[in-house]
Amino acid sequence: MSRTQRFTTLTVVAASVLVLSLATFAQAPGQINADLSHAHKKYMALAPRGHHGTASVQNGAAQNFSTVSGIDSLVNFTGDFHKAGFDPNGNPQSFWIWDMVGNPPERGGVTTIEAPIVPVEVDLLDEHGEVRVVDHHPLISDPSIYIKRVLNSPVFRKTNYSSSDVPTQISDAVQRAEFFNRMKQDWHTLLKPEVKAKRVMRVPAGQYFYAPNPDGSCCAFILVDINTFVNLLFPAVPTDTTTPIGAAENAGDITTKDLSTFLFPNTYLFFNGDPNQCCVLGFHSYDFEPGDASNGNRERRYVVNYSSWISEGLFGGGFQDITALSHEIAETYDDPFVGTGGYGITPWWQAPNGNCQDDLETGDVIEGLPNGVFPVKLGGFLYHPQNEALLQWFEFQSPSSALGGAYSYPDMTTLTALSAPQKAGCQ
Repeated sequence: MSRTQRFTTLTVVAASVLVLSLATFAQAPGQINADLSHAHKKYMALAPRGHHGTASVQNGAAQNFSTVSGIDSLVNFTGDFHKAGFDPNGNPQSFWIWDMVGNPPERGGVTTIEAPIVPVEVDLLDEHGEVRVVDHHPLISDPSIYIKRVLNSPVFRKTNYSSSDVPTQISDAVQRAEFFNRMKQDWHTLLKPEVKAKRVMRVPAGQYFYAPNPDGSCCAFILVDINTFVNLLFPAVPTDTTTPIGAAENAGDITTKDLSTFLFPNTYLFFNGDPNQCCVLGFHSYDFEPGDASNGNRERRYVVNYSSWISEGLFGGGFQDITALSHEIAETYDDPFVGTGGYGITPWWQAPNGNCQDDLETGDVIEGLPNGVFPVKLGGFLYHPQNEALLQWFEFQSPSSALGGAYSYPDMTTLTALSAPQKAGCQ
């Protein structure tokens, strides 16, 4: 598929499990009782959403650690590398460019990025457009109970990593490992979280399935059709205030300078109208809107991610709590504009988990591997952020110039070898 058709999505396929559950345990319409513990995890990709103005976007001088110009967005720096490969259409290509969140490592210093967290309540509607009630339980799922855990997680709280001589956040630690031999020692890119007003997503009847909690309340998890979900999340017009992203933008809760998280409660997505083609747990992308005279008529890019909290026991392999959030934040650091303008497009690669892609999506390489997560205990709670592939793996560097010659971090043993060179589509 072409890059303009892509989003970056964290996907878990659980078809065989859900088929059994839907056939055997279906109760009220849309109600399921599914065991996702044996789900096979994989990743996919999907494109930014928004509305074009008249601004033009220019590529920065990547080799000089410039920035993507002509846009109004969060701070970023660019770079490039040479490696023989093939572009998305199968044409030979040897020059590749990337952009990352923050300031150049050679510059040093601390870059702090505002990181709004927008909790999104999910309301499941009946055929009349009202909140559905089953056995006296309204089908409303609220993520507020997970906010404290998210704020205290290694995504936002500092702890010790080998890439830093002071405690830091996990995505900064990963980025420092990539540039360890080029950075100034005081170089950090940190997130400053702030919880914003809760938004509500109202999902129409026929577009969702749900599993009730043991007491019948809502919900152990919710499955939503991915096309419906995306349309309900992103604004239909720049002035829209009915969608979570549109409402947050127009209220000033998120800005183009932020890295914004829309946090959902155990809300996963399925494809093609079929809940057996499940489950997306998160994606990162951006919403683009036209500029005006106040910002020099530059395209506005709101860098966002949808991430679901994952309650313990739903999925296997330590896939729980902030796995999806850490995956999406780390990938945003290395590919904030999801391939737009060629930034973040890489030579085709095939990961040990079988994924075949051509983009700088650092979590996709590792998801599903035996040591895919890196447990971190903070405040008495054991979190499960994901290990990430490093830039050097995508550059096909041998040996790697990263910290300790690694290809992955924080666990440097997760990836120990490069992909074999691949043709387009790994054919």
